[in-house]
Amino acid sequence: MPLTIDAAQPSILIRKQAYEDARLARSKLDSRFNLTDGEFRVEGNLVVIGPLPTDDLIGPITDFLEEAGLTYFDDFFELSGNWPEWLRIYVS
Repeated sequence: MPLTIDAAQPSILIRKQAYEDARLARSKLDSRFNLTDGEFRVEGNLVVIGPLPTDDLIGPITDFLEEAGLTYFDDFFELSGNWPEWLRIYVS
């Protein structure tokens, strides 16, 4: 089932296989970035962090993922949440 991406706030999308290969744990992300249940979603081959409450989290989360060995664009990327409200985006 596709996940909805918020138009007003940024999200970070991660290939699930890359997430698992890096041995990342949700608890590490939750404790470091204070994520809520609604800000960490998994569906199929995709992990979505977001919608994030602020753009200020993009840099620190990107740094965290890169330090864990993930590569921007190949393993993860961010959607800025910068499109009109009338446009719905679903990802899977």
